[in-house]
Amino acid sequence: MKAEPSDQKRLLDLQEIDTELDRLAHRARNIPEVAEIRRLDGELDELRNALAAAETALGDLDREQRKAEADVDQVRVRAERDTERLNAGRVGSPKELERLQSEIASLQRRQGELEEIVLDVMERRETAQARVVELRGRLEALTEERTAAEERRFMAASGIRDEEAATAERRARVAAEIPDDLLALYTRLREQHNGVGAAALRYGRCEGCKLALSTAELNEIRAALSDEVLRCEECRRILVRTTDSGL
Repeated sequence: MKAEPSDQKRLLDLQEIDTELDRLAHRARNIPEVAEIRRLDGELDELRNALAAAETALGDLDREQRKAEADVDQVRVRAERDTERLNAGRVGSPKELERLQSEIASLQRRQGELEEIVLDVMERRETAQARVVELRGRLEALTEERTAAEERRFMAASGIRDEEAATAERRARVAAEIPDDLLALYTRLREQHNGVGAAALRYGRCEGCKLALSTAELNEIRAALSDEVLRCEECRRILVRTTDSGL
């Protein structure tokens, strides 16, 4: 293939731009906030699950407390009714009086036991309530942290997109100056060789594969016409001669 030396050198400008676009694409894929947001999302899911479990436990304790208090009220009402009956003298035989007194004492003991149950439930409910409050606070703080990380990610991505747009525009201008056949070869080689389709020959070394050319290879390059499109024998990339080639 033939191409003017100036067009071949323009390939190096295009390669530099394409390398910059690859770097920008890599930056876009590896914005630190993306990993941070992924971590925060995992922590948020765990917190939401923990909060849901804590709220369920609190709801269960609320129902348990209401039932325990209702049991206390039921026993207290019955004891008060029996006591009122006793105090009013509406008891017939001594046997009935003894039975009523025994029942009142039993109800009072039962009321005391139930009140202990209520106190125990209230203490457990207080602990559960504190746990819910703690988890809600942590969830709110973590949500705010994620929002801030998302804003940073958006700003970073926006900046990269702006750089990509400006670089792509510059690439289009440079690519338009390169002959189609040379551009097609460069594009194909770039796809085959990790994004590098053209490399400079500097001081007898290919900048693509970083290997030094042999004396025989350098002699062949010296003998080649300036418009001959050369290829590195090792990596097969387009080899562009420059003032620093060492020829």
